[in-house]
Amino acid sequence: MAESTTPQRTLAGWDKPEIDLTHADWQSGSQGRGDVQIAFVEGFIAMRNAGKPGSPSLIFNPGEWRAFVLGARDGDFDLT
Repeated sequence: MAESTTPQRTLAGWDKPEIDLTHADWQSGSQGRGDVQIAFVEGFIAMRNAGKPGSPSLIFNPGEWRAFVLGARDGDFDLT
């Protein structure tokens, strides 16, 4: 799969560093099913849409990632 060559940019007021995702090792977040990929880069977790790898990635610090994963497991993001 082609990797994005666009580095992540820092936004004003954003507390994440600029992270270059050019050589990130993207992995499927759902055992090969779905469109979500994750990569562990510079102590952060990046998440992107596998179907649109050039689109912006979400960047989580470890605490945010843990909260996201626990919320997903608890059904916080399920459609009713």
